[in-house]
Amino acid sequence: MVLAADVVELPRGARLSARTSDISRTGCYIDTLNPVPQGSQVRLRITHHDEIFEAIGRVVYVSYGLGMGVAFVEVSA
Repeated sequence: MVLAADVVELPRGARLSARTSDISRTGCYIDTLNPVPQGSQVRLRITHHDEIFEAIGRVVYVSYGLGMGVAFVEVSA
């Protein structure tokens, strides 16, 4: 299952639309050609049909030209 992901790099506000097909309770992998730098804090909004998941995360690794791994730091209720 592929989910739509909106990512905002904090505090800069740089925004990108991407997707994820690998998500767990602790984090996810974001498929994007232009990942943000390792260590960056990001706000995630992941959607599937009418369901929305929002979290603050930290980029823990980057695969340049492919995507980035994000660990959830704070998950919205």
